[in-house]
Amino acid sequence: MLKNCIALFGEPLQPLENYFLTSEQNQIISQLTGCAYQYLPKVCEPSPYRSITGECNNRKKPYLGASNTAFKRLRKPQYEDGISLPRGWTKSIPINGFPLPLAREVSNQVVKLSTESLKLDDGRSLMFMQWGQWMDHDLDLSVASPNQNVDCNSCIKNHPCFPIMIPPTDPRYIRVSECIPMIRTASVCSLTSDVREQINGLTSFIDASQVYGSDMNVATMLRNNTNQLGLLAVNQNFSDNGLPFLPFRGNAPDQCSVTNSLLGLPCFVAGDVRSNEQPMLTSFHTLFLREHNRIATKLHKLNQAWSGEKLYQETRKIIVALMQKMTYKNWLPLLLGDEMSKVMPTYKSYSEDEDPTVSNVFTIGYRMGHTLVQPFIYRLADDYGAYHNEPVVSLFETFFASWRIVRQGGIDPLLRGMMVNKAKLNRQDQIMVDALRERLFPVVNQIGRDLASLNIQRGRDHGLPGYNEWRRFCGLPAPRDVDELASVLKNRTLAQKLIDLYGTPENIDIWIGGVSEPLVPNGRTGELLSCLIGNQFRRGRDGDRYYYENPSVFSSAQRRSIDSVTLAHIICANTKIKKVPENVFKANRFPEDFIGCSNFPEIDLYPWKD
Repeated sequence: MLKNCIALFGEPLQPLENYFLTSEQNQIISQLTGCAYQYLPKVCEPSPYRSITGECNNRKKPYLGASNTAFKRLRKPQYEDGISLPRGWTKSIPINGFPLPLAREVSNQVVKLSTESLKLDDGRSLMFMQWGQWMDHDLDLSVASPNQNVDCNSCIKNHPCFPIMIPPTDPRYIRVSECIPMIRTASVCSLTSDVREQINGLTSFIDASQVYGSDMNVATMLRNNTNQLGLLAVNQNFSDNGLPFLPFRGNAPDQCSVTNSLLGLPCFVAGDVRSNEQPMLTSFHTLFLREHNRIATKLHKLNQAWSGEKLYQETRKIIVALMQKMTYKNWLPLLLGDEMSKVMPTYKSYSEDEDPTVSNVFTIGYRMGHTLVQPFIYRLADDYGAYHNEPVVSLFETFFASWRIVRQGGIDPLLRGMMVNKAKLNRQDQIMVDALRERLFPVVNQIGRDLASLNIQRGRDHGLPGYNEWRRFCGLPAPRDVDELASVLKNRTLAQKLIDLYGTPENIDIWIGGVSEPLVPNGRTGELLSCLIGNQFRRGRDGDRYYYENPSVFSSAQRRSIDSVTLAHIICANTKIKKVPENVFKANRFPEDFIGCSNFPEIDLYPWKD
């Protein structure tokens, strides 16, 4: 039976076993829903350019890593019924002899800040935090299940609703709501298995899909189709002191226009649907839009005979390479620290047998980046002094506030703020700030959501095994009791809290277990998440035929040009900022760590001249 195809349109209210379909009906449903598409023979034409959808990157398995395919399982899923129900769905069913605690209760007991004085990171800037989110939005997007005629605000567990129930002693929500609504991630169509697997709406490659899209319709819509210069479309209503903004999505009321009803400015549109979540992220989208158009314009001057399509594709190829270089050479070493050489060996060559598909566990484990987020947005003036108009704004006041960029100085003040200010340091008594734990998207959702609870609940929705299973996967010792857990965490108080909640280390949810571990030397993750994150970035690199260090992708001179570029170069070339630090990902002090933009020559494009 095609159970998972049926689930795409909203799961039946009765058990699926009650629905019997003939093989002929299965085939019809398969064709209608696109289930059969990924099983059809695919002819991959030779091309120097990667496809927008990620198809044909692997010529032997054309759909490997493509958008709208299933996440990869590194371990078998663990569902309550063995097929699709999340663990904890039925309160009376114990797991390994113990009931699972409510996700919100874990958030209250473990994630809530225990001290008011926030510890900042003396080694990493807010730019470091923001690059992490930027990369996440290039790699994975869990698509929500369709909820036809089902009200997921009702707090009733009714597919596809998986509400986060509020404990009776909750200090905040109990007078307002019985639950935090959550819709389950859509299940992928499968002809071979009944077990629920989740869809990745993006490609699994670092391919700048947050700039260009993971779908041909989106990619075409984002381009400037009025000329043959290979450019991306820009905003036609406003500019940033003469520099372009992202185009608006449209004029109809949306989640951005309601954040300031007087101005009513709509959301920006980019390659990823989350581009308006907060202004620092929007700044990155704007920066790379400008860099694409800047490089395309220079390539046109170098190669007058190139068509608009060739200019677009060659520029896109360079932008992807720059993002890969900065991720693997500049950012990951600061994230993984001393574990880098172990989990991310030096690149050797492309392997057709390597599966680059984003792992299901990565989509939850990589959310460790939420522990680096400060509760404020910082903006600084031209001289890095106080910005005259609200230099510091609470993060929760900026969600989906596109108007703040258009009407409050553009992206330069935000970029300066990210370069000067430090990221939050993840500590075991300060895992997540309340701006995310209590006030996530309050303007849009009326009552703020709890991101920690959502992370935990989403892991259960995806059928991810518990903490110890992942420790074993990584070859790490799996603690059996509070003493052994205290040894792993180097914190007996925290270990006791987790045991009091879960009963056994086997049941600890992967996200809370991962972010509770002490940081590896010179890194910003614990041992377990270093392994799981490193596993993904290594497979994504070695299984990408178009990875920039593959000798067949660029000439040696072109690779040298790409390797010379840092994020500081891109900021200097696409803003009116005059001074930047050499390494924007590290914590820097102004003025001693800042140097003039003239010290950062632009990327040498001469190796691309025909």
